[in-house]
Amino acid sequence: MKKDIHPTYYEKAKVVCACGNVLTVGSTVPEMHVEICSQCHPFYTGKEQLIDTAGRIEKFKARRIKAEAAPTKTKKARVKKNNKQK
Repeated sequence: MKKDIHPTYYEKAKVVCACGNVLTVGSTVPEMHVEICSQCHPFYTGKEQLIDTAGRIEKFKARRIKAEAAPTKTKKARVKKNNKQK
């Protein structure tokens, strides 16, 4: 390794979460602040909920029903043109 080009590595860097959880990790930054961690993330805590604020699921289901009810167009059989000259 070349000298004086690498950042300082802190073996006991603190990671502070918004929920108050403090972790100790290795990093090039002595202290970090994060919004969410494994102690408060809904996926890890089992409190995961589907949030649908804009009604997107209902809109999708309505479009799906409308598409299924609409008559489907049948394609015409294509006829090859014979462009060969005699």
